[in-house]
Amino acid sequence: MLKSIILTVVTCMLLYSCNNNQQEAKSVTNSDSISGKLTIFHAGSMSVPLKKIANEFQKENPEVEILLEAAGSRECARKISDLNKECDVMVSADYAVIDDLLIPKFASWNIKFASNEMVIAYNEKSRYSKEINAQNWYNVLLKKDVAFGRSDPNSDPCGYRSVLTVKLAQLYYNENGLVDRILIKDNNYIRPKEVDLLSLLELHTIDYIFIYRSVAEQHDLKYISLSDSINLRDTAFSEYYKTASIEVSGKKPGETTTIYGEPMVYGITMIKNAPNNQAAIAFLKFFLNKEKGMKIIEADGQISVIPSKSEYYEVTPDELKEFVKKQD
Repeated sequence: MLKSIILTVVTCMLLYSCNNNQQEAKSVTNSDSISGKLTIFHAGSMSVPLKKIANEFQKENPEVEILLEAAGSRECARKISDLNKECDVMVSADYAVIDDLLIPKFASWNIKFASNEMVIAYNEKSRYSKEINAQNWYNVLLKKDVAFGRSDPNSDPCGYRSVLTVKLAQLYYNENGLVDRILIKDNNYIRPKEVDLLSLLELHTIDYIFIYRSVAEQHDLKYISLSDSINLRDTAFSEYYKTASIEVSGKKPGETTTIYGEPMVYGITMIKNAPNNQAAIAFLKFFLNKEKGMKIIEADGQISVIPSKSEYYEVTPDELKEFVKKQD
């Protein structure tokens, strides 16, 4: 009888120890699977929502350290392609930057996730702020006592979209010579990315900036909403937008590439040699989820286009296929 009791106790202890070890192993496996540093290069216009998304993601994945690095989208891509900087995820203000500069060598796919539009932003201290409107904005910008800023077309999509907006405005308002007059003025206030202009506006160094509506709203700026014919927002004007174009620097030094106007759509991808592949996939799933990352993005002034059509559907990771659909 005593032997039977001892055998039962020993058996229970062994089973408990085995189960406990399995639970610990499972816990360690889960912890180790999503941990470490996650480096994200991103467009400056995504700074505000990405910080919020990163904070929420880390609540669910406390072992992941997220490193956010903002720059113009084209500059972000060149850090990967030209400077060989380590990066896990890239978020671009123009999906075409990923297509043109990263695919196929540095990335395999690209998911379009949100839209935006161009506006003219200002604050209460801006000269002629009581007079400017959607019909006279370009006349106000051309005044001698007014200064405005825009970002660099070679490093930032907002920079070339600003130029495309002016070119479309010349056609829309039938103002011959408008492009030349706008583009030769205030070039000393061109900055690498659009959010670099915010401090100049706050300090009243400049009066107006070409910027995305979402950024203007995130920073509580006043802004002029432009006609859909020129704001690069509306897909109904896709063909019209294409009538405007701009030359920017290409993949290699000395090369140029032509960018045509089109409705603005943001894109996101994972870099092929991502140092933290598992965390990158987990973050992308969180980012693209309509109740998580995309909810934050929409609250910060952008419109979701998820699920979006993708020519890369077949090579998109299975974990992310719910966010895309096959191109017609």
